[in-house]
Amino acid sequence: MRENSYSCFKDRADASNQLIKEIPPNIRELNNVTVLAVSEGGVYFAKELADRLEASFDILLTEPIYSEVNKKLVIAMVGETEEIVRHKALTDAFKISEDYIYSEAQQKYREKILKNIEKYRHGTKLERLNDKYVILIDECVETGLTMMTAVKTALSLGAEHIFIAVPILDNMVYQNLVTICDNVFCPVRVDDYISIEYYYDEIDVFSFEEIEEILQESKPKEMIEENSV
Repeated sequence: MRENSYSCFKDRADASNQLIKEIPPNIRELNNVTVLAVSEGGVYFAKELADRLEASFDILLTEPIYSEVNKKLVIAMVGETEEIVRHKALTDAFKISEDYIYSEAQQKYREKILKNIEKYRHGTKLERLNDKYVILIDECVETGLTMMTAVKTALSLGAEHIFIAVPILDNMVYQNLVTICDNVFCPVRVDDYISIEYYYDEIDVFSFEEIEEILQESKPKEMIEENSV
């Protein structure tokens, strides 16, 4: 629990309700919408929105690539179709080679993304997104690298209509994201985004068990039974 002047949402349920109100009627009325959480924290929001839209939902997996100089500095991201988005200003500033980024991306894909595909989808890869209206959703967006990687992944899977939904967003990041998708839905935009806990009265980290339970609810019964054998 954190009380501060930045608080915009009581909890995830409050943030989800405010976000869903931002989805326009023309999107609500479509019958070919797919909602994709772009992080584990976005799974709750994806489930809530998918339920309201009577749409399918899943998680789109990405992994960060860190600088070889500073192991806490994210300089690129790789997605589950092996699409890569790099932070050009950082990679140029630190003179990080493309060979290093591609080598790290391959390692992250093998050691992290493939394991998470097994963990969350029992080895099933994302389906093609042709003729789908795709809504990419997260609990927050900081630099935009994860969301840009998700957009690139969705495009590689054939998506032609891509929307981004997030409860809170930095104004500068919003300006960047709105140029790479059809629209960005966001109830709260701020200058100089701090970190997610500042904007909620109460927000806890989701456990693997909670995320798995939400994802399993979206799967047909026969698929769950088959994977449990």
